[in-house]
Amino acid sequence: MDNKYISIGQLNSYIKSMFDENVFLRKVYLKGEISNFKNHTRGHLYFTLKDDTSRISAVMFYSSAISLNFKPEDGMNVLVEGRISCYPTAGTYQIYVDKMEVDGLGALYIEFEKLKEKLAKEGLFNEEHKKAIPKIPKRIGIITAPTGAAIKDILSTIGRRFPLAETILFPALVQGRDAAPDIVRQIKEADNGYDLDILIVGRGGGSIEDLWAFNEESVARAIYEAKTPIISAVGHEIDFTIADFVADLRAPTPTGAAEMAVPTVSEINNTINSLEIRLNEFIMNNLHRNKLRLDSIKNSYILKNPLSLYEVKEQKLDNMIDTLNNYIVKKLENYKIQLDHFRGSSILKNPYNLYKSKQEQLLFTEKTLYNSIKNIILKNDHNYKLLVNTLKLVNPLGILEKGYSLVSKEEKIIKRSQDLKVNDLIQIRLHEGAIEASVNKIN
Repeated sequence: MDNKYISIGQLNSYIKSMFDENVFLRKVYLKGEISNFKNHTRGHLYFTLKDDTSRISAVMFYSSAISLNFKPEDGMNVLVEGRISCYPTAGTYQIYVDKMEVDGLGALYIEFEKLKEKLAKEGLFNEEHKKAIPKIPKRIGIITAPTGAAIKDILSTIGRRFPLAETILFPALVQGRDAAPDIVRQIKEADNGYDLDILIVGRGGGSIEDLWAFNEESVARAIYEAKTPIISAVGHEIDFTIADFVADLRAPTPTGAAEMAVPTVSEINNTINSLEIRLNEFIMNNLHRNKLRLDSIKNSYILKNPLSLYEVKEQKLDNMIDTLNNYIVKKLENYKIQLDHFRGSSILKNPYNLYKSKQEQLLFTEKTLYNSIKNIILKNDHNYKLLVNTLKLVNPLGILEKGYSLVSKEEKIIKRSQDLKVNDLIQIRLHEGAIEASVNKIN
């Protein structure tokens, strides 16, 4: 064979060494979308990393994948760090990923979903924990930024719909690093220091980063622990935050929260008119029903002859007296019969008979107990003898009494002549005593 030819394995090994020796490929940073994701049973992750124009195979071994704080899946945009090398068996190059994290907004989304799942398992979103929103509130607290469209929309809507309601603003930061603790502080102050019927917590629209303070765990727990019913009004209708799930009522917008918090004057007037109509109908129905009862009483025999009402009561009283007398007489007769029987008994004539009767009962009981114990002993003795006889029947040594013997070699019972050889030492067990012998001949 010509020496200029090399094997495919040699070629792929050479190409791999070129990849491994290239310093620029030892540490590569890529971003792209995951596709064809596969989580191997051994914990290794295999997937393709792609963008709009190209793709590359990727593998992340278990030793690196165990440190991930999220679950990779198809369609997820990620940032990866690793090295480029060749897989000699397949002759393909790929990236060996050492680190991976979600790209951009995806990281916030993962954090949002993790906290949402955690609080849901603890029951913070359950309906049984949500408080009812009063229909006609007198005092409403508002936690939001003191400037901006949100507070203006809430105040104008409440003033237009129900100007009788008093509003109290609790100004708070609603964006940035210090927003969450400021919101928590204002919730606790409004809940404990003021007699509020409703508390509106929210802000206007924005990006997911802008709304992130309302996705903090501390804000969610402050809303859950508040005694005052809380309406969450964060962002626009399409925006959902953790605060929305914990709050007693979620409004799509700050304006919507104000509409849910108070009724309109026309709604209250309609309610009053409806209650007035129902009250009038109730009064008229009661008057009509009582008039019918009065008419029936006017025409009744009792009203014309009032003594007839007591005639029935008098008759019932007579029946009760007769029943009571019959009961007393019957009881007295029973006691008289028992007394006569007692007077004619031998015990009354001779009190010693009572003592004698007790002695006879004691002797009878003693005799019965003795017989019972004796029967138990006899029964157990009989069972014992049966067991002894049974053991004798199955005892292999009992056979020796009939003239048989047991032959053993090295404490092993010999059953066949093939188990012995000439000059073997054997032991012979008899009914009385034992013999040691040597084998001279085997038939």
